[in-house]
Amino acid sequence: MASKNDEFLKKLLATFRVEADEHLKAMSSGLLELEKTAAGMQQTELVEKIFREAHSLKGAARAVNLTGIESVCQSLESVFAALKGGQLVVSAPLFDLLHQAVDAAGRLLAPDGSASGVLQPAIMELIRRLDGALKGPLPDPEMPALAPPAQDFSPVPVPAAPAEPPAATALRTPAPAASLVSETVRVSTAKLDAVMRQVEELLSPRLASGQRARELRETSAALAAWKKERARIQPALRVVERTLERNHRVNGATKEQQELPKLLEYLDGESHHMKTLEDRLASLARSAEHDQRTLAGMTDNLLHDVKEMHLLPFSSLLEIFPRLIRDLAREQAKEVELVVQGGEIEVDRRILEEMKDPLIHILRNCIDHGLEKPAAREQEHKPSRGTITITISQRDSGKVEILVSDDGAGIDAAQVKSAARKLGIVSPEEMDQLGEQEAIALIFRSGISTSPIITEVSGRGLGLAIVREKVERLGGTITLESRHDAGTSLRIVLPLTLATYRGVLVRAGEQLFVIPATTVERVTRVADKDIRTVENRETIPLDGQTVSLVRLSDVLDMPRRNAAGEPGVNTQAVVLSLGAVRVAFRVDEILGEQEVLVKALGPQLARVRNVAGASVLGTGQVVPVLNVPDLMKSAVKPMTSSLGLVAAEKSAATKKQSILVVEDSITARSLLKNILESGGYHVTTAVDGIDAYTTLKTGAFDLVVSDVEMPRMDGFGLTEKVRSDKQLAELPIVLVTALGSREHRERGIDAGANAYIIKSSFDQSNLLEVIARLI
Repeated sequence: MASKNDEFLKKLLATFRVEADEHLKAMSSGLLELEKTAAGMQQTELVEKIFREAHSLKGAARAVNLTGIESVCQSLESVFAALKGGQLVVSAPLFDLLHQAVDAAGRLLAPDGSASGVLQPAIMELIRRLDGALKGPLPDPEMPALAPPAQDFSPVPVPAAPAEPPAATALRTPAPAASLVSETVRVSTAKLDAVMRQVEELLSPRLASGQRARELRETSAALAAWKKERARIQPALRVVERTLERNHRVNGATKEQQELPKLLEYLDGESHHMKTLEDRLASLARSAEHDQRTLAGMTDNLLHDVKEMHLLPFSSLLEIFPRLIRDLAREQAKEVELVVQGGEIEVDRRILEEMKDPLIHILRNCIDHGLEKPAAREQEHKPSRGTITITISQRDSGKVEILVSDDGAGIDAAQVKSAARKLGIVSPEEMDQLGEQEAIALIFRSGISTSPIITEVSGRGLGLAIVREKVERLGGTITLESRHDAGTSLRIVLPLTLATYRGVLVRAGEQLFVIPATTVERVTRVADKDIRTVENRETIPLDGQTVSLVRLSDVLDMPRRNAAGEPGVNTQAVVLSLGAVRVAFRVDEILGEQEVLVKALGPQLARVRNVAGASVLGTGQVVPVLNVPDLMKSAVKPMTSSLGLVAAEKSAATKKQSILVVEDSITARSLLKNILESGGYHVTTAVDGIDAYTTLKTGAFDLVVSDVEMPRMDGFGLTEKVRSDKQLAELPIVLVTALGSREHRERGIDAGANAYIIKSSFDQSNLLEVIARLI
C-alpha cells in the first residue's frame, strides 16, 4: 500500500510542476507587462491577473504540501492585495523584489524537493522583504538605503536549482462538441520523442519496399527481353526440326538424333511455362507496388501527424526573452524594448530547444554591442529607448525565417578588419579587397570581437561563431546586414522540422554520398571546354558569374576514378550554395533525389569533418550524408592566412613572453604568479600601482595583470597612467578584481583596460585564454 501511495504522490507532484510552471510564467510575463503600463484600468486588471495566479499557485502548493512555495505565494498575495487597495504603489525596487520571489518559487520545483532545505534561508529573507514592503516607502536601489533592514532590496543570493524534470508538451486534439473531455492532454516529451524515433524508423522498410518493387519491375523487364529473344530463335528451331524429320525418312535416325526431338518438344513447351512465370511475376510486381504505395501513404500520414505533435508556437521559446532583456538592459543602464512579430508560427520543438542559446547570444550582442545608452542615442537624435525586433515568418519549402534586428549603432567594419588582422585570419592583400559587408561577415569567425574590453560575458569573439555553427548543424543558414548608426539585422533560415528530408544521391569514385537537397541550388552538366583556370583554381560560368569548380573526391581526400578525364565529355556537377557562397562540385554520377533519414554516427565519431551522419538506402547500403558547411570550407579554404598563422606561431615560440602581476595580497600574488609561470610566461610582481609603474619604466613587458583595490595607486589609476604614457600606451592590461558592478566595469573600459575578469567567476583556464588572445 505504501508503494502505491508513493507512486501516486510522485505522479501528483509531476502534474503540479507542470501546472506551477504555467502559473510562474504567467506571473513573470504579467510583471513585465505591469512595468510598462501606466496607472489606470489596465494596470488594475494586470494586478488582479497576477494576484489570481499567485492565489492559484498557493492552493496547488498546499495540496502537495510544498510549504516553501505556499509561503512565497502568501506574501505575494499580500503585496498584490495592497496594490489593489492602493496602500502600495509600484516602483522599480518593488518589481525587482517581485521578480526575485517568482524566481525563488521556480527554484523550489526541484523533482526530489532537495532544494527546499538549501533555499530555506533565502526564502525566509525574501518573505521578510516582501512583508517589509508593506510597512513604508521603498528605497531607491541606486542610492544608499536609509530604511530599516526589512526594506533592503538588494538581490537575495539564491542557489541554483537542480536539473529540471523532463518537460511535457501539450498535444492539440479536437474534441467533439458538447464533450466534457479536455481538448488537450499532457504527454512527456521523452515519450513523444520515442514515438517520433519509431515512426522515423518506418522510413527504412518503406524505402526497402520501394526497392523490392523496383527489382520486381526490373526482373519482369528482363523476363520480357528473354521471351522476345526466345521468340526470335523460334523459326530457327522449326528449321532444325524439319531437317531432322527429312533425314529420318531418308537415312533413318541415329540414337543421338532420336533424343533431339525430345529437346525440341521441351523447348516448345517452355513458352507455356514462360507465360505462366511472366503472369506470376507481373502479379507479384503489382502486389508489391500496391503494398509500397499503401505503406508509403500510411508512413507519410503517421509521420506528418507526429510532426504536428512536435510543433510548438515560436512564442513558447520567446517567453523567457522579455525578462532576459529587462535584466541585461538594467545591468548596463540602457533602455530596451522588445518587439515580437509572428510568434504564432509553429516550429519543431527540437529546433526551438536548439535555438534557445543562439538567440540568447544574439540578444546579448544586441544589447552589449549594438544599442547605445540613452544619452548617446539622444545625441544621435534617436529615441532614448532602443528597440530589438524579432520577426518570425514562414517561407516556402518547409522553412522558417527568424529576423533579429536592432536600431543601434551598427557594426564598425574597420574594427572587424582590425580584429581579423590581429588574429591573422585574412591576409593584408585579401583584407584590402573586402567590401564593407564582406568585412562585417568576418564577425562570424571564432575569436573576432569588436568589444573594447574582455569580460566574463563578452569580448571573447565566440558568441556569433557558436550561433553560426549551431544554425548550420540544424541545416539552416545565417546572414548579417549592418549599417552605420542604423542598426544590425541577423537573418536565420531553418527547416520547420528535424525529421526526414530530401537528399541528392551522388557517386564519387566507387562511393555513394547523400547531399541535403536544401543546399543544392541545381545539378548541371559542364562541357570541358567551358572549364577555365583562374588563380590555379578551376571555374565555370554560371548565370553570368564565375563559380569555383572542385572535385568532390578531392575535397574528401579520395583517389580519383579517372584523373585524366576524357576530352569533349560533359562533366556532371552539383552546385551548392550557403549564404552568398556558391561552389560547384564535380561528381562521377548523379543518381537522383530521394527522401532520407539521417542517423548520427555515435559518440565514437561525434565530429567527422565533411560528414554530418549516415543514411540507409532501400538496398540496405549505408551511405554517408555530407556536411555542406564543412564541404564549402574545405573547398575554399585560404592558404595565405594559414601560412601567416604558422609563421606567427614559430615567431612566438622563439620568445618567452613577460608578464607583470600587480597585487597587494601576497596570497593572490603567489597564486597568479604560479598560474602564469605554469602557462609558460616569465612573471615579475609588484605590490601596488606605484611599484608597478616604476617597474614598467625600468623593464620590458608584454602584458600587465592587475588587481583594482590597492594602496597608494589602485588598478584604475595604474591603467590611466599607462595609457597616458606614450611608451606604454599599447601595453595590454587585464584587471582581475572582486568589483563586479556595472559602474566598475564601465570605469575599467574608460580607463583603457583590455579585459575585466571578476574573481568570483575566475578560473585558471579563463585567465590563460584571455592572455593568449591579447599577446
